[in-house]
This record gives sequence, C-alpha cells and structure tokens, in this order.
Amino acid sequence: MLGGAVEAGESYADAAGRELAEEAGIPAAQVRFVLKFLCHGTISPYWLGLHEAVIEGDLTPDPREVAWHAWLPEPALREALDQWPFVPDCREAYARYVALPGGHRSSELATDP
Repeated sequence: MLGGAVEAGESYADAAGRELAEEAGIPAAQVRFVLKFLCHGTISPYWLGLHEAVIEGDLTPDPREVAWHAWLPEPALREALDQWPFVPDCREAYARYVALPGGHRSSELATDP
C-alpha cells in the first residue's frame, strides 16, 4: 500500500498515479477509484481516496520512499496487518476496501466523486 498527498489543483486519481510513479517506479499507471472517506488519522482528520491499479512488469521502488516491498496473497496481507507495524489509517483503509460489496473491485477508470 502506497500513499501520499494530493497537490493543489491535482485530482485524487492523478495523485494516485503520481505516487505510484514516485514510490514504485511505475510511470503512467492507470488507477481506478475505489472509495473516499473522512479518515480521522493519527495526526488530524483528512479525506482519504483509495484507488487500485493493475501492475504489469517489475517494480523499481525508490529506496528513499519504500523500505521493503513484496507481493502478498490476501491471507498473508491480513496476517501482516495483524503482526507488522502499520499506521491506523492504512488499517482503516484496508478494512473499508475489503468490506465493499461485489468483491471490492471497481471496473470503472478513476474519477473523483
């Protein structure tokens, strides 16, 4: 799970694509909007937009942004969320993602609601 902030004048989808490029080395990835909610956050409340993308090929994460990465099957990810240090914001976003009806997959290209 990657994250970052939306810049002034930038859409949530554009920010998600930019963060994929900056953090994982995936240029011009098409992202799909999944959900947006008011996250109470560890520092202060903010709007969190969650997007997903299909990644093909290798990742080239920026070591200044990403300390560790690997693909985890969903059961292993759930176990990692219980055992590894994640910020509460990440845990809340994941819980909302898997709770969505229809297998939590959006079929539309990203649009901000």
